[in-house]
Amino acid sequence: MLDILCIGDAKIDIFLNIPDDDPHFNLDSSKEHLLLDFGQKINVKDYKKDIGGNAANTAVGLTKLGKNVGLCAEIGTDEFSNFLIKTLEKENLNTNFLKQDENKPTSFSVCINYKSERTILSEHVERTHSFNFLHTTAPFIYLTSLGEEWKSPYEQALKLIKNKEIKLAFNPGTLQIEDRGKLVMDLIEMSDYLFVNKEEAESLLYGKDSGLSDEKKEIKKILFGLKSLGAKNIIITDSEKGSFAMDEYSKYFQLEAIKVDVVEKTGAGDAFNAGFIAAILENKNIQEALVWGSLDASFVIQQVGAQKGLLKKEGMIDNLGRIGSYKTSPL
Repeated sequence: MLDILCIGDAKIDIFLNIPDDDPHFNLDSSKEHLLLDFGQKINVKDYKKDIGGNAANTAVGLTKLGKNVGLCAEIGTDEFSNFLIKTLEKENLNTNFLKQDENKPTSFSVCINYKSERTILSEHVERTHSFNFLHTTAPFIYLTSLGEEWKSPYEQALKLIKNKEIKLAFNPGTLQIEDRGKLVMDLIEMSDYLFVNKEEAESLLYGKDSGLSDEKKEIKKILFGLKSLGAKNIIITDSEKGSFAMDEYSKYFQLEAIKVDVVEKTGAGDAFNAGFIAAILENKNIQEALVWGSLDASFVIQQVGAQKGLLKKEGMIDNLGRIGSYKTSPL
């Protein structure tokens, strides 16, 4: 029996790693634009191919932490899809809910890693997302972002949660947050755990580019605002500033980010969610879950790719012992 079913995106990530001193690459003075020689052939000294996608990353993270995980996503029938399925099966991940479309390719992204930052060139294939997971016996669902046709699987997830005693961890994506419609709000209200980063939290509450005052940007106000939408537990990540939470008893918590040498940040949020949910499935409280999530994310950003640094169960336990006094504090 599955411990959890992850619903969302699965794709291929190709990483091009550019040395800081490469003469063909540079940053402009504002460090907002990546500059490279136009019309030139530039040799790539190092590249890696791995599976990615929000649901796939979190699913693999949960599997490494000892959970029985199913992945519901849509891919093609091409060479990329074969690589993706074989990699997932090597991780002992249940692929019965994967849908293969012979008429559309598997999505992919090219990530250019330069000076500890990433520039992502992403191809998103239009999907129907005509999943059928109503028969799942998993007691927990992790629902994350999908493409343009996201409403049908979201409606299915809502129906499933309403009709069965199933817990929901919800990590809406850009399209869903910008929509802010009844379906998204109904899912938030039914959520046991709502995961967003700080920018997503602000957009969800106040709309995109709302020009918030400093007062409204206060994390405690944002947590309270999201809690008022009905979710039991709210979790907000804020990069180097750490993570914040408000639990079902309206208690606030904060946790500093673990300081590490950052190599590449792809998949940090997915790793955090995997660690957090794994702790919850181990019957840990929300404070312990924040630590598990932060620890998993800290190892991922020390490697190239969203999955290479993911901790196994024994690695998580060993590192929990190593960090000792690292724990949450009241907010």
